[in-house]
Amino acid sequence: MKIAILGAGVSGLALAQKLIQGGHDRADLTLFEASPRAGGLCASKTVDGFTYDETGGHVLFSKDKPVMEWMIQEAGGHDAFHERDRNTKIRFEDRWVHYPFENGLGDLPDQANFECLSGYIKAWHARQVSGEDAPADFAAWIEWRFGSGICDHFMRPYNEKIWKRDLAEVTSGWVAGRVPDAPIDDVLRASIGIRTEGYTHQSIFYYPKQGGFQGITDGLFASVQDRVRLSTPVTSLTKRGETYKVNGEEFDHVVNTVPLNLVPDFCDSLDADGADAMRNLANNQISCMLLALDREEHPPLSWVYLPHHSQGPANRITYMSNYATANAPAGKTSFLCEVTSPGGGAYPGPELADEVIDGMARAGLLRKEEVLFHDRTDTRWAYIVYDHGFEAKKAAALASAADWGMDLLGRFGRYEYHNSDQCVIQATALAGRLLERAETGR
Repeated sequence: MKIAILGAGVSGLALAQKLIQGGHDRADLTLFEASPRAGGLCASKTVDGFTYDETGGHVLFSKDKPVMEWMIQEAGGHDAFHERDRNTKIRFEDRWVHYPFENGLGDLPDQANFECLSGYIKAWHARQVSGEDAPADFAAWIEWRFGSGICDHFMRPYNEKIWKRDLAEVTSGWVAGRVPDAPIDDVLRASIGIRTEGYTHQSIFYYPKQGGFQGITDGLFASVQDRVRLSTPVTSLTKRGETYKVNGEEFDHVVNTVPLNLVPDFCDSLDADGADAMRNLANNQISCMLLALDREEHPPLSWVYLPHHSQGPANRITYMSNYATANAPAGKTSFLCEVTSPGGGAYPGPELADEVIDGMARAGLLRKEEVLFHDRTDTRWAYIVYDHGFEAKKAAALASAADWGMDLLGRFGRYEYHNSDQCVIQATALAGRLLERAETGR
């Protein structure tokens, strides 16, 4: 069975490798990649000895230990990775606050601590009394879940930075399983200074020693590079009977990992409703900025959340040189700063660099004279936006693709908020189905 895989990011590469490891003839696999390099959203960049991840700070961790071990082995084994302790903070005015925010109330100024604790207790009590379901929109959900204090001091301003829209336009569905749910006893303890951890997920993570996070997809690419056509965008996808054609070449099956929004541009005969749904799925794009610093060392931090608008446009910064020694030259350090904007719109202008640096200086995270240079990468696909039409649009898009006869895979290939390990889990499952189909002929 000849299989075409559209896109050579982590999903496409993992699928190809899993198929080959399962016994599929590698000669019957072809990956089409528009970029001159593989890796997709796992791409990294090195400038004058400083390495940063182009689409935000990534780490390798998975609750699925076999999957994580597979990814490590595909990228060179444990000797190719650093094992790091996660040390995450929130920068609140001039102080560090433990993450998640509700487990760090004791780090706040007294008045803010009181407002956050009072609001949390009132919200918790209201939920117990009313028994009402969670609100459908995110703006109401954060008030319902955390109370007015935490909402005002952290959740609203921080999420306004990320989503770049009225939070009432975003549904609360995306937070399921992603936002820690601290027991009220832990919040009470935290408020009076008894440390509680709350969010222990990713307490230890892995990161490649060389090449940034792209070191993982570089390892996958090395195993299948003879089957990857770089700088080869898909311009035509057709189906006649049981035969598919990609750019005029015949295949028995097609797996798409390209963002669904783009599929109607090259795929013929999709139903009109499905094509419209694909085009109208919403996302945010991202501008990632490397700040190379003339500084010998950072605090031992992993990443930091910046909730205040006075801290500049970046919502999160990653201490890249703490991830891997090779991410910066000896005696130097680096930040990765993330700034989002609405997908498909204009990226921030050249003034962004000064705005980011000024904000971080006001936050007390750097001195301007420490900045050696900055570098920036803009990426169209970063965050899925769960607007109020999202579920209906996604269902129509997936149904249209299934009716047409293609499999979908990946964060934007399926519009599911998957991290790299979850992409591998999905690729493993799909490889199993395709291998069974190839064996049975069904």
